[in-house]
Amino acid sequence: MTTSSLLDERALSKLKWRCRRGLLENDLLLARFFARHEATLNVEQATGLEILMDLSDNDLMDLFLGRKDPEAALDRPEVWQVLRMVRATKADSHI
Repeated sequence: MTTSSLLDERALSKLKWRCRRGLLENDLLLARFFARHEATLNVEQATGLEILMDLSDNDLMDLFLGRKDPEAALDRPEVWQVLRMVRATKADSHI
């Protein structure tokens, strides 16, 4: 499976479960993200999401809202790609 391969249904389901958060605002952003992008999510984007899910809710919210940008180990193309997608979804939703 290449990084541009689309996620299969099982992998997508596991990823959505992994993306459940304790902070409502993060949950809302991620729900809108999946509503918009789940049919086209690829392995690279899933990797970016997995990396982001290791963060605390507050750090994740800062990245989603653009208060901070990824640094050090987070400064990776797949993380940036997901953040651009989430931030675009956020802009459309007016959160």
